[in-house]
Amino acid sequence: QVQLVESGGGLVQAGGSLRLSCAASGRTFSSYAMGWFRQAPGKEREFVAAISWTGGTTYYADSVKGRFTISRDNAKNTVYLQMNSLKPEDTAVYFCASAYSPTIDQTNYDYWGQGTQVTVSS
Repeated sequence: QVQLVESGGGLVQAGGSLRLSCAASGRTFSSYAMGWFRQAPGKEREFVAAISWTGGTTYYADSVKGRFTISRDNAKNTVYLQMNSLKPEDTAVYFCASAYSPTIDQTNYDYWGQGTQVTVSS
């Protein structure tokens, strides 16, 4: 049974930072790409960032490029999302997910976490 558990969400003021973590279990973590997605109230879930199994390839949504950084520690079976210069429009539930290759297409991700809330106040 694959489990993905996100943590690190919370309330932060605009301009602040948060680091999200996603701990994985139940599969060979280092063999899979990982992605972060988010869903704001009343909106569809959208791609945020993705990273290959080696960590050598990353992709970002234009809206977060230059502010967010995705990384992974295969020894700890954990993927991270460092979020800096947060804006109110970053408010959403953030989900991590795993896939065979890094992609912005969420239909390619087969396992998902339950999400962690990030709220950015103005």
